[in-house]
Amino acid sequence: MLEPARTAVVSGASIAGLSAAYWLQRTGWRVTVLERAAAFRDGGQNVDVRGVARDVLAEMGLVEAVRARNTTETGTVLVDERGRVTAELPSDGPDGATAELEVLRGDLARTLLEALSPEVDVRYGQSVADVLDDTGPLVVTTTTGDRLPADLLVVAEGVRSTTRDRVFAGRVERRELGVTMAFGTIARTATDDDRWRWLTTTGGRQVHLRPDPHGTTRAILAARSDVLPGLVDLPRPRAQQRLREVFADAGWEAPRVLDGFETSDDVYVDDLTQIRMATWHTGRVVLVGDAAWCVTPMGGGGASLALVGGYVLAAHLSTADSTSTALDRYGEWMRPLVDDVQGLPRGIVDVAYPRTRLGVSTRRVLDRALTSRPLRPLIARITRVATTDQDLPAIEVARPAAT
Repeated sequence: MLEPARTAVVSGASIAGLSAAYWLQRTGWRVTVLERAAAFRDGGQNVDVRGVARDVLAEMGLVEAVRARNTTETGTVLVDERGRVTAELPSDGPDGATAELEVLRGDLARTLLEALSPEVDVRYGQSVADVLDDTGPLVVTTTTGDRLPADLLVVAEGVRSTTRDRVFAGRVERRELGVTMAFGTIARTATDDDRWRWLTTTGGRQVHLRPDPHGTTRAILAARSDVLPGLVDLPRPRAQQRLREVFADAGWEAPRVLDGFETSDDVYVDDLTQIRMATWHTGRVVLVGDAAWCVTPMGGGGASLALVGGYVLAAHLSTADSTSTALDRYGEWMRPLVDDVQGLPRGIVDVAYPRTRLGVSTRRVLDRALTSRPLRPLIARITRVATTDQDLPAIEVARPAAT
């Protein structure tokens, strides 16, 4: 007689949650995915698939599907206040500054969603309201009042996860990096090309423009958080006004980005925050992706770690003799990859966001030196994330039931 399938609730339907749902279902779990948004969330900024994440994507058979949704970005250049190129970052090979598999967050998540088995129950407009995990059955209560008995709760809600904060109260370390970013989508113009263009200017400010495959341009305004204090808490009109005050004299395409953000429907602001935790599981609740280890855009590789985390979790659950052992092994396997990305060099914000004209000039001299032919291998290593000497853990995929 067949044993009943184990059941999992996955909270969060972006990259980490969908990767976990895909692999848990493939290994025989019955999976319900909860997503608080009313519908699938398209959009978002550039992410990429690097290192061992490419192997996971290949195991899913999705490399060409992701490649077909490539952002069209071919390289990365640093520019000055007049838009003149001051340095070009290495983008040769699969893990350059512009990766071989460069894709928008929403496009990667949609690719994963389309690959899910119909047996995975994806519920929009629902999130976790309560978790009961003691000596009895694990029960997840949703915001719509549904009670979902489960053998496992996978929390993939992102850096601001409320379920994580409830279940792991007192065990979450937030490390503010001192950088605030405003992201949005703006109209493409004739001045745009197929490169990521990146201005660093005085006052601890940056302006970024990146192509996308949808006929628009992705833009970022970034600054030291003490230049934009409290921006995340301001209502949108006041936040827009504050951005204008700070970036009015930044030069290059800053006025265009400010104008574009006024009408863009997907502008969002974030204070870059790493999540650091001693353990990513307790009882029958486990964290994946940014909810567990947010590495932020400064570290890079968040999407790759999210893809890998879903696979590694399901792989160990498919082979270990207990859930507790599997969750321990998942944490042990992922920890070196996460620590490598989270370990930003001391003083990196001072270098990346200089305040003075002298600081900007020094930064540009450094950029030219690092991107020169003799030192290109050094800077190329910086963009290599989600790399490991560990073999991906073996996974036992469930056989289809006989008909």
